[in-house]
Amino acid sequence: QVQLVESGGGLVQAGASLKLSCVASRGISGFVHAGWYRQAPGNEREFVAGITAGGNTKYTDTVKGRFTISRDSAKDTVSLQMNSLKPEDTAVYTCNADIFSYATDRIETYWGRGTQVTVSS
Repeated sequence: QVQLVESGGGLVQAGASLKLSCVASRGISGFVHAGWYRQAPGNEREFVAGITAGGNTKYTDTVKGRFTISRDSAKDTVSLQMNSLKPEDTAVYTCNADIFSYATDRIETYWGRGTQVTVSS
């Protein structure tokens, strides 16, 4: 089992920056993909950004050019640098990771509990 713990959320004004981190509870081998998702009140959870083991990244259109996802394999951490924040970025941000399990011979998906990001206008 792997626990994912997010940190870095907070209350900021529009135009500010935040960096979210997602740390795994143990060393990860078999990393496949990690992503950040967000859910605003009354909305469904949406994909924000993802990164593969090969370093390929993908972003939802509304954050392209403002958010950057990165991974530090030595620290088992995936980060989301968020710049030029807007009030519409307000949401609970949650990370997930797809990890190949050598024990079960399949990809297991793990989720964190989320961190609140609030952007005031």
